[in-house]
Amino acid sequence: MGYYWPTMVKDCIDYARRCPACQFHANLIHQPPEHCILPLLMAFRCLGFRCCGPLTKSSGSHLYILAATNYFSKWAEAVPLKEVKKENVADFIRTHIIYRYGVPRYIITDNGKPFAIA
Repeated sequence: MGYYWPTMVKDCIDYARRCPACQFHANLIHQPPEHCILPLLMAFRCLGFRCCGPLTKSSGSHLYILAATNYFSKWAEAVPLKEVKKENVADFIRTHIIYRYGVPRYIITDNGKPFAIA
């Protein structure tokens, strides 16, 4: 012998939500865990920079490519450059790396002219 009424499912859910024993003994995991997302601090901790060129002139008169590669995830950011100057490199690091991902802990370069401090 069974029982049924139109709002039976809703009434059972409401009862279980108000019942202290049901709440205490209920399984705490009601959904699968989220995918593991690495914190950005870990992901963009070490970056390698490389300037390639001169290449064949593009339609925008660009001759060089400045690229940054994340050593942890291998993610790359790159921009075309008409000329390689310290100012262009600094602007790229500021706008494409620091503003998006934060300050990297390590920066690895080939010690080329645009990466020199003085």
